[in-house]
Amino acid sequence: MLAVTPGEPAGIGPDLVIQYAQSQTEHAMPWVVVADADMLRQRAQSLGLPLQIHDDLERPAASGALKVIHIPLPSRVQPGQLNPDHAPAVLAALDHAIAGAMSGTFHALVTGPMQKSVINDAGLPFSGHTEYLAQAAAADDVVMLLMSDDLKVALATTHLPLAAVASALDKELLERRLRILHTALVRDFAVAKPTILVAGLNPHAGEGGHLGREEIEIIEPVCNALRHDGINVIGPLPADTLYTPKYLAEADATMAMFHDQGLPVLKFASFGRAVNVTLGLPFVRTSVDHGTALDLAASGNADSGSFVQALETAQQLAKQRSS
Repeated sequence: MLAVTPGEPAGIGPDLVIQYAQSQTEHAMPWVVVADADMLRQRAQSLGLPLQIHDDLERPAASGALKVIHIPLPSRVQPGQLNPDHAPAVLAALDHAIAGAMSGTFHALVTGPMQKSVINDAGLPFSGHTEYLAQAAAADDVVMLLMSDDLKVALATTHLPLAAVASALDKELLERRLRILHTALVRDFAVAKPTILVAGLNPHAGEGGHLGREEIEIIEPVCNALRHDGINVIGPLPADTLYTPKYLAEADATMAMFHDQGLPVLKFASFGRAVNVTLGLPFVRTSVDHGTALDLAASGNADSGSFVQALETAQQLAKQRSS
């Protein structure tokens, strides 16, 4: 069974699960939503969609029905309007789903988009799902991977100000995260001998040290060490040429040094069809490739493509891990 958390209740996360429920059949993958049941009923009414809610997790899936673990919100949700009072309950739902994934009750976790700002406005530190999941699962480290049918982009650093990236990047962190990526490609994606392209940090991969020395002092030594261990990494490569067909044709995945180095490429090519996967956790976690889209909440215009991909990817990865 998959656990789904819709994320920010004022955003499109609830819309996505309700829309998907309209087309599911009794043969669909078993899944349960961890959220406020009343909020889901209200959103379905706003969308003009039928919705039955059940708390029997063994009940077969049916069109227009959801299995829900009720985590109550303190007040009614106004679509598109953030409310810091809701933040503790949103995190409580996520915590419940994580606990179930850790215990094996859930075979995978699929998360909807969260609004980081409103959680922090509530006085709760939250920099993103990836970091929160790593701490909750007591993982040694995790890697953020966004993937589509044609491209996998992992990140050496995640939600950091650009000015902090260079100081955060060191040999130990980069080697650890490249090893996590390699392990996941073998175990979860069944790639026997993966090829990973590694981007440089600086323009032109540092231009031989004239545009920065991180490639010489950090990235190249790590790549050499991994190659010595039989891991096929290629780099550091200039990021502006790495993401071209010539190089990508030979790659199973890429490692970007920071968030906005690799993800704009993937989102330009695959937005709405990509999936966010957290590597290094003791359970499978996937998510959508977009944000809360507050302006689309309850409009009926939310595109559920990435959500469907996240569900299907979670199921595939969970099956691969259990095989």
